[in-house]
Amino acid sequence: MIQSAHSGHKISAATLSQWKAEGRKLPTLTAYDYPTARLLDEAGVPLLLVGDSLGMVVLGFKDTTQVTMDHIEHHLRAAARGVTHAFLVADLPFESYETDAQAIANARRLADAGADAVKLEGGSDMAPRVQAIRAQGIEVVGHIGMLPQHIREEGGYRIKGRLEAERARLLGDARALEAAGACALVMELVVPDLAAEISRAVGIPTIGIGSGDACDGQILVTTDLLGTFPWFKPKFVKSNHNLAAAMSAIVQEYMAGVQGKH
Repeated sequence: MIQSAHSGHKISAATLSQWKAEGRKLPTLTAYDYPTARLLDEAGVPLLLVGDSLGMVVLGFKDTTQVTMDHIEHHLRAAARGVTHAFLVADLPFESYETDAQAIANARRLADAGADAVKLEGGSDMAPRVQAIRAQGIEVVGHIGMLPQHIREEGGYRIKGRLEAERARLLGDARALEAAGACALVMELVVPDLAAEISRAVGIPTIGIGSGDACDGQILVTTDLLGTFPWFKPKFVKSNHNLAAAMSAIVQEYMAGVQGKH
């Protein structure tokens, strides 16, 4: 039986702020189902994300833009059943927060389904959405840098913050999201020195993905960490685990055992 690595306390937005103040790092992983969420929770992962990355690694879509509220809610409810201690965040999917009213309604829907916070993509332009959701008592995590929900208009994944104007905009975005009430901030594919500068400039935890080691936390898609999605691996993923090969070997052993009896 797996023993829980948690202290026994439910992690909250206040806990995240306390960890930043204490200089404690925030390891973060994705979870899309009950057993994975429960295993990660019992392993002591403090922050879990039901991300729209499920579009690719669970549903087989080419990107996140085809993920709907129904998809997110379905997987969130499953993951929430396995979480006792971790802070559970759910993505607001593509075009689900176009207006304040829509953002509030969908954030409430995810909160009712078990999310401790919702995450949305965008910078200063999203500050009013963050304020509107926070006014309902729902925590919000921001997301700046590379925005997967905008991949089609951007034409692919691109590192952000190389140009001076872009650096200034991203720093302003981070400050605006903090001022609007965001409790944490994901930074995706932001040049490491800028990610470090932003992490120092804001009082909320920053969680990096492909943005260097100076962020207050790091997030990975769990399938990338474990190697269970062998058909694509982001360049920034350092893990060499290959559970896909182990799974294939186990299945082949099973088939050989069955077929050998005939």
